[in-house]
Amino acid sequence: MASLPAHGGYAPSPADIDAVLDWFTRYDTLAVGKEVEAMADQAMFPLNEVTDGYAASCDREKFVAQMREQLGEAGDVSMDSVRTPHFINENLVFVITDAIITAGEHSQHVRYGDLLVKTGDGWKFQTMVQGGWGEF
Repeated sequence: MASLPAHGGYAPSPADIDAVLDWFTRYDTLAVGKEVEAMADQAMFPLNEVTDGYAASCDREKFVAQMREQLGEAGDVSMDSVRTPHFINENLVFVITDAIITAGEHSQHVRYGDLLVKTGDGWKFQTMVQGGWGEF
């Protein structure tokens, strides 16, 4: 029988944390700039999307269509975020984001999570989790 890993597992360095937070800074810049194809380049497809009572895989084509729809009509958009990375090991990190997204005069608080996977090309997001989109 294999032994279980020691409690606590991987302890990320400050550089590990900075690399993940820098990834999100770049991604947020792409989202605000509505650079949907470049956003898709940051994903590991098929991408998993999870919400209340619903989970599905998403290919690049579907992701691009969804992002174009979501970002297409927004005027000036800004996002103020606080991110908390939870490293599973050196190659997997789940990041909880608390953000306020402002479009014009409307602001909304959102909380979501992303699973990032380290690849030979750097971090890629593979799973997006956000409550409130599905139905029971």
